[in-house]
Amino acid sequence: MTVSHELAIEALAAGYGDRPILQGLDLTIAPGRITSIVGANACGKSTLLRTISRLLSPSAGQVLLDGRSVHRSPTRELARTLGLLPQTPVAPEGITVADLVSRGRHPHHGILSRWTSADDAAVATALEVTRTANLADRAVDELSGGQRQRAWIAMALAQETDVLLLDEPTTYLDVSHQVEVLDLLTDLNQARGITIVMVLHDLNMAARYSDRLVAMAQGRVHAHGTPEDVLSEATIRQVFGLRCRVIPDPVSGKPMMLPIGRHRLADPDAESAA
Repeated sequence: MTVSHELAIEALAAGYGDRPILQGLDLTIAPGRITSIVGANACGKSTLLRTISRLLSPSAGQVLLDGRSVHRSPTRELARTLGLLPQTPVAPEGITVADLVSRGRHPHHGILSRWTSADDAAVATALEVTRTANLADRAVDELSGGQRQRAWIAMALAQETDVLLLDEPTTYLDVSHQVEVLDLLTDLNQARGITIVMVLHDLNMAARYSDRLVAMAQGRVHAHGTPEDVLSEATIRQVFGLRCRVIPDPVSGKPMMLPIGRHRLADPDAESAA
């Protein structure tokens, strides 16, 4: 099992140049749980994840890991606790899956340190749990979308961090590969206690696979809590500007959102007047 870490965001403000995105954002991440960040496009989901992982520096506020600012922590030390899978990772042309996964061991090596049996074990375990061992000698750019995503997750696992951040890990995947990746992340969370924070666009997948949801709007946290607390018709209308119905998911029992479009209304006049 991993070590539980306290991850807290306090009065965070961040953006790009003169364009502010996050504004006075406060959030505490539940340790050892799966948290999904949801919201409309350009609401700040990926910016928040980039700031937590310190790819982006805040203009105000701070991100604290066990009470210490991540932006003031030594890079290699932080990378042994907190891992990031960005939205569109790019692998060097021709690199094999085994070589890609091995790169996850870099934070555990100094300038003069050598590859050890512990590194071999970490890579082998990462390949095994992601079911990519049979792909070890394949070039990453030859893989299907689902296989490639599992290879990237294996690299993040080889890093052996206790906190894993994933920016839209199911983007560009068909529904079967989406379920495959989310099942894998759930397995890792349940078996190892890894704290997982991910950005997801699919509200129903987020509700089904997450212990906590964070709904963002205009750079702030609009709602935070269990899927039952967050995924309501009122919240979805406020965050996404979308009319919907929320019913129990017949598979998981979690809330499931059914969008209402203009061409599928039983009584359009009554709905528009609502």
